[in-house]
Amino acid sequence: MIRFIKFITLVASITLLFSCEDYLEIQPEGSDSENYFNSEEDYNKALIGAYDLLQSTYLNAMIGEIASDNVLCGGESATDVLALQQIDDMTHTPVNDQLTNVWSWMYAGINRANFIFEFKDKVNFSNKNNVLGQTAFLRAYYYTELVKFFGDVPMFIDKRLLFGEDQTINKTPKVQVYEQIEADLQFAIQNLPWTQAQQGRVTKGAALALLGKVYLYQNKFTEAATVLEQVIASNNYTLVSNYATIFIPSNENNSESVFEIQYTSTQGAGFGCLQCSEGNVAVGFYSPRFTGGNYAPFSDGFSFGVPVQGLVNAYIAGDTRKNATILDIAAFATTQSFTIAQGYEHTGFFNKKYIAYAGNQSQDPHLTNGNNYVAIRYSDVLLMAAEANNRGNINDEKARTYLNKVRERAFGNTSQNVNTSGSALTQDIWNERRLELAGEGHRFFDLVRTNQAATAIAGFQTSKNELFPIPLSEILLTGNRWAQNQGY
Repeated sequence: MIRFIKFITLVASITLLFSCEDYLEIQPEGSDSENYFNSEEDYNKALIGAYDLLQSTYLNAMIGEIASDNVLCGGESATDVLALQQIDDMTHTPVNDQLTNVWSWMYAGINRANFIFEFKDKVNFSNKNNVLGQTAFLRAYYYTELVKFFGDVPMFIDKRLLFGEDQTINKTPKVQVYEQIEADLQFAIQNLPWTQAQQGRVTKGAALALLGKVYLYQNKFTEAATVLEQVIASNNYTLVSNYATIFIPSNENNSESVFEIQYTSTQGAGFGCLQCSEGNVAVGFYSPRFTGGNYAPFSDGFSFGVPVQGLVNAYIAGDTRKNATILDIAAFATTQSFTIAQGYEHTGFFNKKYIAYAGNQSQDPHLTNGNNYVAIRYSDVLLMAAEANNRGNINDEKARTYLNKVRERAFGNTSQNVNTSGSALTQDIWNERRLELAGEGHRFFDLVRTNQAATAIAGFQTSKNELFPIPLSEILLTGNRWAQNQGY
C-alpha cells in the first residue's frame, strides 16, 4: 500500500486516529471509521486531527531555507542528517528520507481532511460551515506545499482511498491541483469568520492571503492583487512596531500574524518520530551548540541552517531586521560568558527568529520547543500585494506604498523609501522579501518562482532543481507508473 494513504482503524478511542502518526492507514470498506461521525464533537475532534499535521511542516520551512542562498545546512558534520546536506548541495536524489517525510506528512494531512469531507453530510450542527471551511483551508495548504515541492502530484478529494486504489491513482497536472486549491480556498473564504474564538484556528484573512499567494505562484497578478487587497482593507492586521519582538515566544499570535502554526512544549518526541512532537523541532536544530557558561536567554541546539555572510551583508546600516534575524555569536560573546562547539560549516551566525529560549521547553529541549511558526505574516501580504500590482502592471504607486510600509518599519523612518518603478521596482520588492522574510522558509521557493534560483544558488541546475524528486519508494509502490520529475 502507498504509505501516504494509510488509515488508522477507528476502534476503542478517537485518540487512535488522531494521535501523532506519520501517515495514515488504508482500511477496507466496513471498518469502524464508517460509523464515526455522530455529533458535532466528532467533527471537531477530526478537525483537530487535520490540524495536527501542520506541526510537521517545520521540515518544509527548514528545507525552504537550507535549499536557498540564505544559509548552509550546518549540523555536526558533513553526514549529519545527510538528506538535508544533499539538499543544501543540490545533490539530492529520489532516495531522500527528508523529502519522503514532506510527501508522506502532507498527504497524511490531506487524507484527514478528506475523511471529514467524505462524511460532511452525515450530521448537521450550527458551526458546521466553519468546521468545513477550516478543513478546506487545511487541505489547500497541504496541497500547496506538495505542488511547491514536487509539481504534478496525485490528487484525491472528499474521500479516503481504499484497498487497490493505490494501483490506479495517477499524478495530476499541477494546474489542475491549483484549481482545486483555489476552489477549496474560495469555499473557506465564504465560510470562515475574520476572527475565531480559539487562537490558532484559520480565518477568512488566512484563506484570502493563501489564495493570493497561490495566485502569485501562478503569475495570476490581477487575481492576486484583488484578494490580497481584501486582507489589507479589512484592517484586521497591522505591522508590529518593533520588528525584534515579532518572534519572541511572549509575543506570539500578535497583530501581524495572519496564519500561525501553534506549537507547545508539553508533549515530547524522539528522533524515531520527530513529527510526534507537539513542539517546533526546527528550533532545536537551528540553535547554537552551547556547551557551558551563561548564554541566557537562549538554549542550546544542533547548529543547522547557519546564515551566510552574503545574507548578513545584504542588510544596510540602520536596518533593524539584521539583529532581529541573525544571532552574531561573536557579538553575543561580548555580552555573555559561554563556551560553544563549532559545528559543520560554522559561519558564526544563527537563525535568531527561530532560536530556542531557555524555559520554553518542558520536555526534550531539542525537540519540543514551544515557538510558534508564523506561516503568513502581514508584511508578507503587503509585499505580495506590491509584487502583484507591479508585475501585473496594475498600479506601481500602490506597489511602492506597500513596499515602503515594510521598509519604514525596518528603518524607523522614511529615509530608505524607494521611488523606483517597472522592473527596477520588481527587483526592489524581491530584495525586500529576502530581507524581511529571511529564516522563515520562503527564500528557495521565491527564487524558483521568480527565475532567480540558477544565479543565486550554488549547484542549482535549470530544468531540474525547480522541483524536488518524487520519492522513489512511492513510485515503486504504484507499480512504477509515475514519471519522475525531470532531471532525476
